[in-house]
Amino acid sequence: MIALKFTWNPLTGIDLGFLTIHFYSLMFVVAFSLGYYLMKKVYIREEVPQEKLDSLFIYAVVSILIGARLGHVLFYQTELLWQDPLSVFLPFKFVPEFEFTGFRGLASHGAVIVGMYGMYRYNKKVLKKSVLWLLDRVAIPVSLGAMFVRGGNFFNSEMVGKETDSAIGIQFVQDEISEGRAMSITKIRNAKKAYQALTEDPQFADIIADIPYRYPGQLMEAVGYAIVFLIIFYLYWKTKASEKIGLLFGTFLLLLMGVRLIVENFKREQVDGREDWILGLNTGQVLSIPFILIGTYLVYTALTKKEA
Repeated sequence: MIALKFTWNPLTGIDLGFLTIHFYSLMFVVAFSLGYYLMKKVYIREEVPQEKLDSLFIYAVVSILIGARLGHVLFYQTELLWQDPLSVFLPFKFVPEFEFTGFRGLASHGAVIVGMYGMYRYNKKVLKKSVLWLLDRVAIPVSLGAMFVRGGNFFNSEMVGKETDSAIGIQFVQDEISEGRAMSITKIRNAKKAYQALTEDPQFADIIADIPYRYPGQLMEAVGYAIVFLIIFYLYWKTKASEKIGLLFGTFLLLLMGVRLIVENFKREQVDGREDWILGLNTGQVLSIPFILIGTYLVYTALTKKEA
């Protein structure tokens, strides 16, 4: 097994002095840019007018981001609705004090739900084909984009895994501080470049040594999503799977949420008290099951439907 076993304490963005460009945000830019490029190739292949592509991009970006944010709030941080409602859709925190936070806290399940609705509206108003025809093809860039988003989570040291002594364990310094577990150094948690000071200053060596190694849940998901992308990409470009309406999208849901279902076993639960929420499953696993069932149904009906 390849050993990771290192301390992860990166800069989270490029500091321009007046503005910090966060790597997490850059991953979204990369994801949507590659998505646009891939769908352009798809539309050329399918002889869909290119002027319809710009509308698709707008519908996708808006619906996915709104869905991802709403999904996080409703599924993982419901208290924001009454404690700090303005922070739900604004990149600021207003309670207990005003602070620029950027757009953090996005849930893939919400992105899929509202994203599907966005594709439905786009198809009805612009494309005017079968919505499953569209979803079959949109599954290609979305699976790739999911990989980059998890890369952004890794840069942010969020969605970390459970403690482990295995060879792939990583010390997530910033997560340990932000969650208040490294209490002896919380006094510098908000200082500029404080995170980097921890690993650069010898006086903090003992504290760093006490930080547990954890599974890199974000990287595990990213690798899984990369495999999903390669499978969907191959099925579309090298086989006749796209001729069976619903097959690609069903495969996408089945595989993507299947990866989430498995990797959640290694990740730390995002909501306290929900480690064994329903039937021993945590929040992410419970939310994945309906999508897996839908995906299974779509694959089955696509494969068993008789040719007209």
